[in-house]
Amino acid sequence: MDQLIRALIVDDEPYNRKELKHLLGDFPQVNLIEEAESGEAAIMKTIQHQPDVVFLDVEMPKISGMETAKAIKELKNAPLIVFATAYPQFAAEAFRYNAVDYLLKPYDEEQLQETIERIEKKLGATMDTDPVKSTGKLAVEADGDIFYVEPEDILYMSRNDKRTKLVTKNGEFETKIALKDLENRLLSYDFFRIHKSFLVNLEYVTRLTPWFNGAYHLQLEGSEDTLSVSRNYVKALRSRLEI
Repeated sequence: MDQLIRALIVDDEPYNRKELKHLLGDFPQVNLIEEAESGEAAIMKTIQHQPDVVFLDVEMPKISGMETAKAIKELKNAPLIVFATAYPQFAAEAFRYNAVDYLLKPYDEEQLQETIERIEKKLGATMDTDPVKSTGKLAVEADGDIFYVEPEDILYMSRNDKRTKLVTKNGEFETKIALKDLENRLLSYDFFRIHKSFLVNLEYVTRLTPWFNGAYHLQLEGSEDTLSVSRNYVKALRSRLEI
């Protein structure tokens, strides 16, 4: 299967979709491919986009989450289901549809972490891939020019206000290319997301310093910048870095 977990969020409330989308942004292994505001739309988008997992609200107009789950489960190559709701009383019924988990609103980050781990186990997903490295350069179009950057020369990348900054051994570049797109292009290189806004080259990591609330600060060879490591990434980062 693909390295990234392809997810669909279904909720009739835009704010709830936005909140879950924001929280899932802290998990580099999750790729949010679509959103749906109703059960009907969820079924159609599941057929069209074939997600690996559907985060599904229970209380929705016309077609409820339970009815939607029943329809989705009857599809060929049906995705996993995670119910996301403010109503705990539907939990028992939810597991009749072999739900991976039952998330209660407001969402708890630690519970969401456990949910993602369950999804990974179900799908057999892994971040430990060893593909053949590309011999090409990264083409970055910025300010009308195309710059060709050696991936091995990139120290880190950061996203801010719809612009992505590439910090390399030879200077800095800015581009409109989204961080997620750059991450996908560089899958065959040793890059790792440490925060929803930062992607670092593990070859240049020199120090991890505890900060607060389980988060860390990270320093890179060749850069005086101090980068924040979200607590959701610390365990996986240390696993990648340490023998």
